[in-house]
Formats: sequence, C-alpha cells, structure tokens
Amino acid sequence: MTAHTIPSPGLAQAGATACSHTDTVAKFFRALSDPTRLKLLEFILDGERTSAECVEHAAISQPRVSVHLSCLVDCGYVTARRDGKKLRYSVGDPRVADLVVLARSLAADNAAALTCCTRIPAGQG
Repeated sequence: MTAHTIPSPGLAQAGATACSHTDTVAKFFRALSDPTRLKLLEFILDGERTSAECVEHAAISQPRVSVHLSCLVDCGYVTARRDGKKLRYSVGDPRVADLVVLARSLAADNAAALTCCTRIPAGQG
C-alpha cells in the first residue's frame, strides 16, 4: 500500500516570513485551548497514531475526534497521511513538542494563580 501525505496549510514553509499578527498568534493558542485537542496532540507526540487509536485514547465518538484532528491538521500542529483506508497522524513540526513541554512547565509553575483565575473558565475535558 502506498501512503499519501495530506498537506497541512497551517505551518509556514521553510524560509517564509514569521507571522507578526497578534490575532493569528492568539488563534494559534486558541487551537490548543481545547482540552480534547491538547489530549490528542500529546498522544500524537509519542508517535504516529491512527484515527482509531485516537478515538480509543480520547474516549469520545469518532466524529468528534475527527473534528478535533482536522483542527490540529488545519492549524499545522499535526499532519495526516492516508495509508490504504486508514489515516495516520503525526507531529507536523518538532517545535510543537517543545511548546507543549514548555506550556506544561509554565502551567505547573503558575498552578495556584491559574486555579484562582476567574476570568478564564475551566476547560471541559
């Protein structure tokens, strides 16, 4: 079986100018603000995953997982490739792993303040 890569429009190609638009950067972070998307992304960081593996890991319906994975692909965090009838997902840019590790570290260092923050509602994971 031949695997085909499904392009991800989200990540800038090498040599492209860095994005300096505040709204775009905010949108970049909003994509990670959903607990299910973050859970799926962290799962994929450990290695390539099929749609079925993602559904099992997230413990939600296949259509909902598909919507979340599509968002991660569209935003450039993840790439998808077709392998026969299966879609396989992997990290599109190794910096994503660094970002998640840094975010976890920052959240741990600021856990008390984040817990007490009333301006940002808690996620529904």
